[in-house]
Amino acid sequence: MTQQPTQSPRFTLKTLGLLLIPIILLAGVIALFLSTGGGLDLESAAPVEALDIERYVLKQETIELQVRNTGPEELTVAQIVVNEAVMPFEIQPGPNIPRLGRASIQINYPWSYGEAYGITIFTTNAIAFGVDIPVAFETPQPSASTFWGFTLIGLYVGVIPVFLGIFWFPALRQLGRRTMTFLMAATAGLLVFLGLDTVSEALEVAADVPSAFQGIGLIGIGAVATFLLLDAISKRQTELTGNETDRRLAIALMIAIGIGFHNLGEGLAIGAAYSVGEIALGTFLVVGFIIQNITEGLGIIAPVLRDRPSIGRLGLMGLIGGGPAIIGAWIGGYTPSPFLAVLFLAIGAGAIFEVIYEIAKLIQKDTTREAMPMTVFSGVLTGMMLLWVTGLLIK
Repeated sequence: MTQQPTQSPRFTLKTLGLLLIPIILLAGVIALFLSTGGGLDLESAAPVEALDIERYVLKQETIELQVRNTGPEELTVAQIVVNEAVMPFEIQPGPNIPRLGRASIQINYPWSYGEAYGITIFTTNAIAFGVDIPVAFETPQPSASTFWGFTLIGLYVGVIPVFLGIFWFPALRQLGRRTMTFLMAATAGLLVFLGLDTVSEALEVAADVPSAFQGIGLIGIGAVATFLLLDAISKRQTELTGNETDRRLAIALMIAIGIGFHNLGEGLAIGAAYSVGEIALGTFLVVGFIIQNITEGLGIIAPVLRDRPSIGRLGLMGLIGGGPAIIGAWIGGYTPSPFLAVLFLAIGAGAIFEVIYEIAKLIQKDTTREAMPMTVFSGVLTGMMLLWVTGLLIK
């Protein structure tokens, strides 16, 4: 008796209807609840409003506020107070801001360089939302000089130190197998510390993200999605080539990508500091990151020390690892955004932890013939301590 071939399931209109029925019924339940109040005849004792002041821009005789309504309902801006003085203002597109809507408020105010100002926005329900300007400083506008200035900051912070770390490649190739294993473990330790630091920075910045955008959830989405995507790419690369040299080169490239996203976050922080006039803080961050980031170049070349990658490939990985600091400085200097900062930092964290996973597999494979537990332990600890010590110059 011959076996009949089984037919693969098909997606039909009947299947679509069965999928839509629960959704339609759910929409009906929500509509019923909203129309009846769930059987409770209650009204809110006070209006619930939330207004986030995302950015302030200082120009000559003008203060501009960019705000977003993150509350559950529409709100109306009624009054602006600057240092206890009621000031006239213009708001575009209008004083009524819908939920998640944005508006730009222009205040004609003769501010003075270096002074501190407190601004309070009142809605028609007399609910106040404030922002402090610690140091009045004309916000950098896109121009050739500021563009070049932020580019130089990114070069100093990201590109130059990463390439200086890569310049250790010829010297490190002369070392023995155990020392190379130590360097691989040190790279893993460096990345563990860098990944934890990236998550910490993302959590810190997430506090500035409007609650409606759920900064913590954004971190989870960015980190988990990046980890799984890079893991899938790595497995696909292994299936296609199976070549250990290509695999080590792919790991070095992924290290560069993870470090690149981390440096993007660093550029955002430095550019934002300069954009609000915190020059001393910006300079302090630049010097600290220069010292710290030379170790990142070492992390990029560690997986390929036994190979002979071309100068072009090393240069490309250096640009991938350090170049994003320039883009971060541009974004932070011109349009600082906590939302983007959290997203980029989360992506960087996911990439870093996936690379740690790949390096761990590589170390395990390299040490199967000769157990080197203390070498791995001392390497991981050295990498973490190296970034901890250099971090003392930044934190």
